[in-house]
Amino acid sequence: MKARQDPDAVDRIGLRCRLLKAQAEAGDIVLLFGDEPEALTHPYLAHVWARRGADLRIPAPGQAAKVAMLGVLDWAARELVVQTSRTKRSTDFIALLEQIDTQYGLTPDQAKKPVVLVLDNGPIHTSKATRAALAERAPWLTVEWLPKYTPELNDIEELWRDLKQHHLAHQTFAGPDDLDCAIHEAVRMLNRERHRHPLANHRIAA
Repeated sequence: MKARQDPDAVDRIGLRCRLLKAQAEAGDIVLLFGDEPEALTHPYLAHVWARRGADLRIPAPGQAAKVAMLGVLDWAARELVVQTSRTKRSTDFIALLEQIDTQYGLTPDQAKKPVVLVLDNGPIHTSKATRAALAERAPWLTVEWLPKYTPELNDIEELWRDLKQHHLAHQTFAGPDDLDCAIHEAVRMLNRERHRHPLANHRIAA
């Protein structure tokens, strides 16, 4: 994937993201990283082993169903906000924007911090409907577009890997509804882990 990157764009946006993180840490802005992977009802195999030459198979009933996870990572607050959907369309992403409105947008009687949303150039981000929805929020929301083929610049990617490898792996879900519930429980657990004080579980030696 690196061979397909524009090195100048990667350097420029990488520096821009570091500056935005400093602003978010100082409390001047809200910095959100957005992305929309999918989870499957059939097992996600994070770590498995088998004898060399063995045909490794995991029994799974029926055909795998997908659930889209549309989410943003609040970088400074260390909070993952996720909506789930059976589809991954512009309308689903706009529904996520409406949730962002509620948590971070402007209200008639309260001016909140400006929001910067980091996104890739995926089709549901660049569609006519999404562009119009983003333009409506221009007074308080700015989009920082990532260069193509640069998932390493999107901080939410690490959380998706954590969620799949440690919370959804090695399980077969009866259907999309069960998977949906598991995703939201995993998000709650991840947020609790990320908010926990680093010394909370350390014992003080006598």
